[in-house]
Amino acid sequence: MSGPIACVIGWPVAHSRSPIIHKFWLDQLGLDGDYRHQAVEPSRIEGFLRGLADSHYVGANVTVPHKEAAFAVVPHLDAAATAIGAVNTIWIEDGGLMGANTDPTGFLANLDEAAPGWDARADTAVLLGAGGAARGLAWGLASRHFGRVLVANRTLARGRQLAADLGAPVEAVAWNQIDDVLGAASLVVNATTQGMVGQPPLAIALDRLPNHAVVSDIVYTPLETPLLAAARSRGLRAGDGLGMLLHQAVPGFEHWFGAKPAVTPGLRSAVLATLEPRALSTKSEPF
Repeated sequence: MSGPIACVIGWPVAHSRSPIIHKFWLDQLGLDGDYRHQAVEPSRIEGFLRGLADSHYVGANVTVPHKEAAFAVVPHLDAAATAIGAVNTIWIEDGGLMGANTDPTGFLANLDEAAPGWDARADTAVLLGAGGAARGLAWGLASRHFGRVLVANRTLARGRQLAADLGAPVEAVAWNQIDDVLGAASLVVNATTQGMVGQPPLAIALDRLPNHAVVSDIVYTPLETPLLAAARSRGLRAGDGLGMLLHQAVPGFEHWFGAKPAVTPGLRSAVLATLEPRALSTKSEPF
């Protein structure tokens, strides 16, 4: 192997589908290179990252639990990583580490593809959850100039902290206020694990949503979550979590291998082929 080699860093990391994505693109584009899993224990992550520029890797994706550690170590960060406080993509430039958070890019690109013009009425978005994923999506929605990004979290204090950290247009609302704010929403996004295989379902009624509203879910196991199924049964446009996963991988590949890849049905099929049958079901696991 004489071409560039990148990796995904995590603990554990064998479950990551990033190698499937990047190897598909390397093959499709006829590029010499490789992409590998790299398990790194939490106690070793700082040293591993500080030595990355002198290793055989040209860069890396970073997954749990190392995104915040990468934020602390990588000296040069893009605007998204700076605002979110987490890094998921690293590359080497002039001998130094550069870091980005591509979750907002992937989220926005996925909606652009799945629901063209979804942000034409960028008035109110309702974002469910206040964890690390929600932080990135809130930042992305603010970058698309939404008038209000309402963060609903079961622990209101955590939603308020996210709103305080990011500032306007992000606001916190109580979980029991969701029904009250859906009538004005042009977008609803699930950034929690609810609805994922093995997790409780997300019990949100979409009856009050306007007919032009778009619904998105970052969960991709199952691919068609109950939330997305409910949206489509109402005739609403929807974007699934797999699309976000694929689109967020594009910037890293371009940095490491020098070519911008495309998210295609073939790539989607390649990743879908690795999911367990129950991950494709619309049925949630019971409580």
